[in-house]
Amino acid sequence: MKGETWQPATCEVPADKFAVVLQRVKSASVTVDGNLVASIGKGLLALAAVSKDDTIKDSQQSAEKLLKMRLWDDETGARWKRNVQDIGGEILCVSQFTLLASTKKGNKPTFHRSAGPEKGKELYSAFFTKIQELYDKDKVKDGIFQAMMDVALINDGPVGVDYASEDGVVLPLSVFGLRRRR
Repeated sequence: MKGETWQPATCEVPADKFAVVLQRVKSASVTVDGNLVASIGKGLLALAAVSKDDTIKDSQQSAEKLLKMRLWDDETGARWKRNVQDIGGEILCVSQFTLLASTKKGNKPTFHRSAGPEKGKELYSAFFTKIQELYDKDKVKDGIFQAMMDVALINDGPVGVDYASEDGVVLPLSVFGLRRRR
């Protein structure tokens, strides 16, 4: 509304959210120790973070949402009409626990809200596997969990969106991180 501004209420995803940042890309790749692990052409780069309070339902709902996101124009040029499946695109998934960093105290981020390695791997794997099950397995690629990865991408647009799942309900991160000020 006129005269209103939006200001961040917090720069953090709440603690109990499976968070995903999507980038529409022309290409993307993951390299570990100088070796190419995975690469894709046109499609989505998905950065995913598992929180300590997440469930299998959260990871699966987040996977389903990724496949439904309409980020491409249709053949007539109408905006936001086609999803990654509609265009036959590829998907590169990368685990990134740092999306859940807390910066409330000082300048050093803390990661106490992120799931531990065992739970993180279980739920991230469930996210990745669900995407493969619902789409073409050969078009869904993965980084290496807990590896120090070099992630390269060529943005398409650029277009980027984010969302989080809480108790299996998926909402944009802006619902959790923005408040209206009059």
